[in-house]
Amino acid sequence: MVNKDFFQALDELETEKKINKEQFIETLETALTSAYKKMYGQAKSAMVKLIPEKNTIKIYSYKTVVEEVEDPDKQISLEEALEINKSYKIGDTIVKEETTKNFGRIAAQTAQQVVMQKLKEIERQIAVSELAEKEDELLTTVVKRIDNGTIFVSIAGSHTEGVLLQSDQIPGERFKVGDRIKVYVKKIKDSFKGPQIQVSRSNMGFVRKLFELEIPEVQNGEIIIKNIARDPGIRAKVAIYTEKSNLDPLGACVGNRGVRINTIIGELNGEKIDLVVYTDDMLEYIARALSPAKILSVETNESLKASRVVVPDDQLSLAIGKSGQNVRLASRLTGWKIDIKSETDVMKADKNLNLQELEEYELTELKDNVDDFTNFEDIT
Repeated sequence: MVNKDFFQALDELETEKKINKEQFIETLETALTSAYKKMYGQAKSAMVKLIPEKNTIKIYSYKTVVEEVEDPDKQISLEEALEINKSYKIGDTIVKEETTKNFGRIAAQTAQQVVMQKLKEIERQIAVSELAEKEDELLTTVVKRIDNGTIFVSIAGSHTEGVLLQSDQIPGERFKVGDRIKVYVKKIKDSFKGPQIQVSRSNMGFVRKLFELEIPEVQNGEIIIKNIARDPGIRAKVAIYTEKSNLDPLGACVGNRGVRINTIIGELNGEKIDLVVYTDDMLEYIARALSPAKILSVETNESLKASRVVVPDDQLSLAIGKSGQNVRLASRLTGWKIDIKSETDVMKADKNLNLQELEEYELTELKDNVDDFTNFEDIT
């Protein structure tokens, strides 16, 4: 079987589609061998070989020389083998080139199927590779369709849709087909249906990328975002830090008349943002994280990564926040467990503790006196 055009097409595929020709030939040989066996019997030992240098496709069958034949498809008797070549002995393998005209059409169909499948695989690999570069990036997309709450967005320069699940949406947001929205590329998945881009607006990475987009000092690394804690659509705390003594990180992030931070808040559907200046002093960092509440004192237990924070009575509800949100976000931001107490509660606890210590002291004194009295009676 000779087909010069076929092998020229393989050369073109290697050049244009960056297909590894040797690997492709191996795949094609396996597929053609399978097709041949389906045509002439699965039990038959055969192999289809492609010989590019001769523009030839050859089919070889194999039989083992045995004393008594049990499987005619795979075995040949010693007597028959000797008729072919007197040097054969039991255990040898006889290779025979098959010449079949009927297999040409099947081979062509199989080769076409393999080529198409291989091209799809390569295109998918290229697509995944290109999309992987977009991971952890902020993209402006267009809403393509909405299905049961899941939003599918089109991504410029890609034939692949972005999938915005309900869990990745900011609560309360409503979009319609054709709307332009910013999304954070959370993950690229390669499924049997092809590459899938999982995008998000509720992910903390979305907030981080918005800061990089709107605040040049964050983008160029002069201001570092240490951590983010967030309840999407409601409130976020962002820890910021700079090593530049002449740079005010709060002022830079807020911008002139609040234009920078307000742009970010607008993109987050009105989500409030607390900016917290990071410090290595954990006592001070925890106190700052509980902003806007005023803090009287902070005590920490390093081994338990737990802290007790004392606040004025009128600041207790503010420090805790609605449904515990403020202290919860502060705990996530710092990585420490935070227990908030009012000044009055602490004073009462300390007073009760002092009374208990006094009572224990008085009982001890009384017992010592009784013991002394008993000893005196024993002496007299």
